[in-house]
Amino acid sequence: MQPFALNYARPATELEATSPYAYDSGLQLNVLRDGRIAARDHGLMRELGTTTSTAGSKTHFDD
Repeated sequence: MQPFALNYARPATELEATSPYAYDSGLQLNVLRDGRIAARDHGLMRELGTTTSTAGSKTHFDD
């Protein structure tokens, strides 16, 4: 007997996504391409909910 979930499970596919921000080690903040601080962009925050980076904790808004 095959488990029910196996009938519907699909392999994970890698989505190509680019982040609209990058970590700036001098400021120790995520910044947008135009140099503004990412956490101050309210539209970006509404869309993404967070600006995590590999530089800090994944549970905080901006490190």
